[in-house]
Amino acid sequence: MNRELMEALDTLEKEKNISKETLLEAIEQSLIQACKNHFGKADNVHVSIDRDTCDFSVYADRTVVEYVEDPVEEVSLEDARKINANAEIGDVVKVQIHSDKFGRIATQNAKNVILQKIREEERKVLYDQYYGIEKEVVTGIVQRVMGRNVSINLGKADAVLSENEQVKGETFQPTEHIKVYILEVKDTPKGPRILVSRTHPGLVKRLFESEVAEVKDGTVEIKSIAREAGSRTKIAVWSNDPDVDPVGACVGVNGSRVGAIVNELRGEKIDIINWDENPAILIENALSPAKVIAVMADPDEKTALVVVPDYQLSLAIGKEGQNARLAARLTGFKIDIKSETQAKESGDFYDYDEDEDEEYYDEDEYEEPVEAEVQDSQEPQPEADKEPSSEETEEA
Repeated sequence: MNRELMEALDTLEKEKNISKETLLEAIEQSLIQACKNHFGKADNVHVSIDRDTCDFSVYADRTVVEYVEDPVEEVSLEDARKINANAEIGDVVKVQIHSDKFGRIATQNAKNVILQKIREEERKVLYDQYYGIEKEVVTGIVQRVMGRNVSINLGKADAVLSENEQVKGETFQPTEHIKVYILEVKDTPKGPRILVSRTHPGLVKRLFESEVAEVKDGTVEIKSIAREAGSRTKIAVWSNDPDVDPVGACVGVNGSRVGAIVNELRGEKIDIINWDENPAILIENALSPAKVIAVMADPDEKTALVVVPDYQLSLAIGKEGQNARLAARLTGFKIDIKSETQAKESGDFYDYDEDEDEEYYDEDEYEEPVEAEVQDSQEPQPEADKEPSSEETEEA
């Protein structure tokens, strides 16, 4: 048993995460390369390695001849019968090659082959490892600022946070821990090139998955996200369980869950709304915290007219149009917001409440009013119409 080789392979497998089988194949290739460097060619050379004991042997297939002209591919009958007593002219015998007799150059080349294979496998393992977590959030350590880009160490590899993927106004200090979204992993000859982001909406989604158990297990589903990094994010959520309030689950007790995400995003405001299949209700929710009087949505044209109270117009639009802009991205509708007065003046909105005091009747149920009969006993007659009594006649 080649104990030293076995221990070396076990160590490499643990530290570099390279399989032992891959390393054994690299050793086989290096030995064949050494034979090629030593003999000039190695077409007839074979390497055998026992996977359990790591014992290896190198041999060459040589043809038995009477007179040897090419010692690399031929062997004399006398030498062949030392290997196989029954060998005859024309037979092919396996002649063992002692690798410890190779020259320095051949040995160095073999070593380089093994090292090159290890480096290639190491790059491949790193690429596969980080490619497997593409579109995920990881915690990295700020290494250094390279011009307008920032180098982030992710453990076994470094990532690049470019200027376009940085939140405006954010600054980083060396050794600072930050969470980043793995945007893309590219395979290059120098190893994987990893691009990360702090502005991608996926960062917010993954942070909610890590903080909110109901989102992670699928009970609460994030339907849509609209984000202006560093300023405000709107997120629409839906619950697959009628007993679970999606907004409450994301907010947490006393805002603990959403508060942790806001802290990670360095104060970025987050609006959480209920998702609804009805576009009008969804748009109304998306414009929160503004109050809405009416929403007239056209699902085919993906347009909507929203009427809000006069005093809510600026709130609905938001600073520099941000609230309306995020609501449009969240819902996928082109939203036109008007105040109640503007909508009435343009004829886009009619308030039916103004006519609530007008009389309404159904012709089928309407009946003419019946005049009450005047009873003589109830209506006193004029003095002139009274007949004189008997007493009055006698006096006369």
